[in-house]
Amino acid sequence: MSRTAPGYRHCLMADVVRTGELRRPAAAALANLVLAGVYWASAKVGLLEQVVVAGAVVTPLWPPTGIALSCLLLLGLWMWPGIALGTLLVISTLTRLDIAGFGVVAGNTLAPVCACLMLRRVGFRTELDRLRDGVALVSLGAFAAMVISATLGSGTQVLTGALPTGDFWRTWSAWWVGDAMGVLVVAPLLLAFRNVRPPRNVPLYRWAEAAALLACAVVVSLLTTRSSLSLLFLVFPVIVWAALRFQLVGAAPCVLVMSVFAINAATGRRGPFTGHSLLESMVNLQALNTSAALTALLLSAIVTEQSTIRRKVEQACTELAEVVDRLAPGESRRRWPPGGEPG
Repeated sequence: MSRTAPGYRHCLMADVVRTGELRRPAAAALANLVLAGVYWASAKVGLLEQVVVAGAVVTPLWPPTGIALSCLLLLGLWMWPGIALGTLLVISTLTRLDIAGFGVVAGNTLAPVCACLMLRRVGFRTELDRLRDGVALVSLGAFAAMVISATLGSGTQVLTGALPTGDFWRTWSAWWVGDAMGVLVVAPLLLAFRNVRPPRNVPLYRWAEAAALLACAVVVSLLTTRSSLSLLFLVFPVIVWAALRFQLVGAAPCVLVMSVFAINAATGRRGPFTGHSLLESMVNLQALNTSAALTALLLSAIVTEQSTIRRKVEQACTELAEVVDRLAPGESRRRWPPGGEPG
């Protein structure tokens, strides 16, 4: 019995290791399938407000891009198959899969992967608690990386004859803006709520202020996008209010609400977009969405960074006072009385 027990234990441990190795690929496959499903569902939502530019279907806001980048940043690069599979599902529900379709799959997969790699390279933190993180997400994650998806998507359509050569840049610019807006609007929202901690002992007035802020965002968005007057600038005081009081967790939902109302008005040529051509409406819409997203993201990052610095300074002062008390009991209270004037 003593001679067979070690062998038995060795076999048992080997079985456990093999089970663990099988479990990890199974979990990864399941996570990628879930991401593909979420990608497909969010694409369906984005396609509700689609426009046709030079015969190509594009959206002013492409939510799957923001979802894909957020998953890569939070879970890792091993989630890229879910992005590719989700893109395949979207294309298969719209048209038959051909060479141009594979170009779209390649672009929609490589763009968030490259964005993730570039953000990691510059030390990006998903907490978005520094100004440099907000700048990196805007410049690298949205503007730079999304050039890949727009170029591959539009370029393969030109090469296959599905898109006239003369319409390449119109389609490319609309494609790029839609993907970039997906990163600017959706990714900060997901990252903000992923990093938020359950509130404890939150005063009642803070809940009331949050509810008033959300209601104000809806009302202002509704009024500015339904009025024939050019009042879209009224959304910015609400965004500033949200960023100053609640940082990104409050500003990101407000930007999403305002973007949805503005996109609906622009695609339907209603409110301030009445009488404008499709190109003029899209230019005005993307200028509004980009400005709102940048204001929310960068201002929230600045406020969060300043709050973090203030907490660190307060903690350092407290630790210094404790050291002084240990070296000379009562000295810190004599020199720095609460509420007293500086000596």
